[in-house]
Amino acid sequence: MKRKAILAATLLALPAAADNPRFMQAILDGYQEVPSVATRATGIFTAKPNSERTEVEYTLSFSNMQSPVTQGHIHFAQISVNGPIIIWLCGSATNPGPAGTPACPQGSGTVNGIFRAADVLASPTTQQLAAGQISAFIEAMRANSAYVNVHTVASPGGEIRGQVFGWAR
Repeated sequence: MKRKAILAATLLALPAAADNPRFMQAILDGYQEVPSVATRATGIFTAKPNSERTEVEYTLSFSNMQSPVTQGHIHFAQISVNGPIIIWLCGSATNPGPAGTPACPQGSGTVNGIFRAADVLASPTTQQLAAGQISAFIEAMRANSAYVNVHTVASPGGEIRGQVFGWAR
């Protein structure tokens, strides 16, 4: 039932998103993790690059995490495939992330910020995304080839995950 409510809210937001050619969003739950996780936790990620494609403003909100949150990221991979971390969204004392990474809220909460070219980590060479290539990573997010996930102590591989969808390319 909760999944249907999230889907309905997302569908209602589509007309507004379609009016904004740079808007990207992911709806996170445990069933999108690889492998899937049976959890009550859910989340939403929104992102908007600036017109020069030099920075991306983001918000990540989640609730009902089943254990302490250790980290949150954006990864480079298509649906149902695990990929490398490209952007750190939040970290913890045990997994702090690069300098300047904000702390993850615990249980439920919101983290927001801006990431820039200096924050873009390199993917393996076979994926051909070098460190600092923010414009190329924005394209990957718009092409639905990135996902957000939030890791916890109970689910170190990720408790919730959502594919990033860009509403216009």
